Amino acid sequence: MSALFDHLSRLFEEGHRRDIPDLLSDERFVQSDRTAEAAVLIAVTDRAESDGGPGVILTQRPQDMRDHPGQVAFPGGKLDPGEDAVTAALREAYEELAMDPAQVRVIGTTDLYQTGTGFNVTPVLAVVPPDLSLTSSPTEVEAWFEAPLSLLLDRGNWETHEVFWRGQTRQYLEMHYEGFRIWGVTAAILANLARRIAPEGLRDVA
Repeated sequence: MSALFDHLSRLFEEGHRRDIPDLLSDERFVQSDRTAEAAVLIAVTDRAESDGGPGVILTQRPQDMRDHPGQVAFPGGKLDPGEDAVTAALREAYEELAMDPAQVRVIGTTDLYQTGTGFNVTPVLAVVPPDLSLTSSPTEVEAWFEAPLSLLLDRGNWETHEVFWRGQTRQYLEMHYEGFRIWGVTAAILANLARRIAPEGLRDVA
């Protein structure tokens, strides 16, 4: 059994017992009644503290993609007909990174994030073995990397910026990590997860 999986599962369950009314969302920027369901996989590597501690696998989208070119993202995408969020997240992670679903231990789904472009994104938290053999799909992933979970969940590591978008001022979080710019939806989902799993709780992992 994985100590990290058990510990994260406990923190996840405890963190979702309470209502949090002010989670980040871009719902107010949506300009159409048409929305699409999507899911992303927050894959946490079961990495020992002596080896840098647990990390999160993130991808960078190709520069020639129609939607969000060049942005850092979680593996994920739209739900296919008949899929639930977990099935879609695992499928997308396999299509993008050849991540074997049998190697993914799902903890659960966390808070829905509504994007300004009309996607209802359900994040799926899971634990995967460290140093998985991953192969990126060149049409969907330009690069992939692993960033420390404790770093990503610590709000003090994020900068807050503002931009005028769709007639309103929009705040967004941003972090630069080893040449990658993490911001937008990915940053907001991590900030919401940090409201459920406090970074200091990770220090108790055996």
